[in-house]
Amino acid sequence: NIMAYRYQAEGGLQYSDNDEDGEDGAGSKLAHLLELGGWNDVIVVVSRWYGGIHLGPDRFRHINNAARTVLEDGGFVSSKNTGTGASGCASGKAKKGKKR
Repeated sequence: NIMAYRYQAEGGLQYSDNDEDGEDGAGSKLAHLLELGGWNDVIVVVSRWYGGIHLGPDRFRHINNAARTVLEDGGFVSSKNTGTGASGCASGKAKKGKKR
């Protein structure tokens, strides 16, 4: 299980943390997603298991997409202001494809 949370306490103090449960780097990337979106008072847990296919670095994209989908479906965020572009890039710009 990969987990990240972020909340704002009285007085404006911001608290956040994450756990990646052996999935190196995934928890911090999930926490970064919450920070980019400016989402507070939320905890997100993504469960992942090995299904026989090595995903490599793509696993981070899948983990973040799962978290973003849950936040959208739960009404915590609209798809219009997720803090990331369509590609999941923090720049807010989608990656350009090759012209045909």
